[in-house]
Amino acid sequence: MNTDELIHADLSESIIGAAMKVLNTLTPGLNEKAYENALVIELKRRGLIVQQQKQFDVFYEGVLVDTLVPDLIVNDTIIADPKVVENFTDTHIAQMIGYLAVTGMRLALLLNLKHRDLRWKRVVR
Repeated sequence: MNTDELIHADLSESIIGAAMKVLNTLTPGLNEKAYENALVIELKRRGLIVQQQKQFDVFYEGVLVDTLVPDLIVNDTIIADPKVVENFTDTHIAQMIGYLAVTGMRLALLLNLKHRDLRWKRVVR
């Protein structure tokens, strides 16, 4: 794979497009869960498989130590995490890196629906 090539580019584009539609329809000012639920509807309308709040166990040397719950898993390939925040922080990025490590996936999309324009960040493992 060319290093300039984005992984899961077409699926990422579809998820970002769905988030843009949700934001344009609902407009800013709602809580995170409203956008998350609307995004599930929009992604499914686009023919994508969406798992909401799927749980992943975290083990340390064979002992269960936690359970991670990413907001959305799309097509068993990308973690999509809608946020309503001023800006993404290092904590948001670190959380996505942890989710990627536990799930074995390679790409997470942080989607910020706080502002009039959708802001997003790709987090790659």
